[in-house]
Amino acid sequence: MKRSPYKFLGVQVDALSIPELNSLIAESIKRDKKWIITNHNLHSLYLYHHDPKMRAFYAKADYAHIDGMPLVLLGKLLGFPLKREQRVTYADWVWPLMAEAAVKGWRVFYLGSKPGVAERGARILREKFAGLQISTGHGYINIEKGSPESLATLAAINAYQPHVLMVGMGMPRQEHWILDNLEHIHTNAILTSGACMDYVAGAIPTPPRWMGKFGLEWLYRLLSEPKRLWRRYLLEPWFVARLFLREIFNA
Repeated sequence: MKRSPYKFLGVQVDALSIPELNSLIAESIKRDKKWIITNHNLHSLYLYHHDPKMRAFYAKADYAHIDGMPLVLLGKLLGFPLKREQRVTYADWVWPLMAEAAVKGWRVFYLGSKPGVAERGARILREKFAGLQISTGHGYINIEKGSPESLATLAAINAYQPHVLMVGMGMPRQEHWILDNLEHIHTNAILTSGACMDYVAGAIPTPPRWMGKFGLEWLYRLLSEPKRLWRRYLLEPWFVARLFLREIFNA
């Protein structure tokens, strides 16, 4: 799929729907390519502008879809023809992704969550999608490059020979780990998946999907985990607002 990214707020994003993202994964497998398919939301924008390693990660990424209605709305205000279905979050995507993986025989490895949580989520997915091949490893490891835990995790991933590697250790931890180990990861599609499996396993309550459609998931998450998320949802958006205003006035 030819990449035609939109550039605003200092980053570039790809306007991709769930079927298009699934097609990208299928293409990476068919062509035996290793592609990073990541995403952007308000939190990643803040990190991108404050963390050189995040900028290096996104420079390596092949595609960056939109994960957050605020980015869709800001993009539309800046004149880009973005649509609601081009906002893709894993709470929605994980189900059609796993359905296609089961049908097409893709092997999936999920790295992330606390010990036991990812495997519980994997069991739920296997029960729902007959024939799904999925293995897991918890994300509570020492992610320092070359650490014994990180090397053992890489060995487990590569022994499984996944077509799809989902790394769900939260931003920016997951991006840092992928960047540090990219040359040693043997897979096709690499997805930055956040707390995806925590939602599947029920370790974190999934926001009602109507809230996602209206861009209100942040409020549900803030009320669910105020101590962990207050800074992300109450302070970081002010930085993004400054980026937006600067782009408006410099246009």
